[in-house]
Amino acid sequence: MLPAGVMEYFELMNAEQSDDGVIKIYLEEKNISPYEYRLEKLHSKGFLPEVEVQDFPIRNHKVLLCIKRRRWEVIRTGEIITRDWTALRERARITSEFGLFLKAVFG
Repeated sequence: MLPAGVMEYFELMNAEQSDDGVIKIYLEEKNISPYEYRLEKLHSKGFLPEVEVQDFPIRNHKVLLCIKRRRWEVIRTGEIITRDWTALRERARITSEFGLFLKAVFG
């Protein structure tokens, strides 16, 4: 149901259908350290504000992906960081479907 590759980085938290037929799928980024910070000690600092992205309809029902991206603190420097999705797209072999998903979510 979700684009291939999404579940590698996101956890499905909930799915619901509203009275008007809109299906909302709630995703939270997993607590997996970003590759470029793999040698640093990180501490999860919660999430950025939720973003809603319209996805392809399912059986003629509008679908919204409600996505929460994680943020971390680099213990050594105190810097707050998030995953660099552009770097991930360039470094990894991802499916075109997941690439389109990332582009829709993060620009």
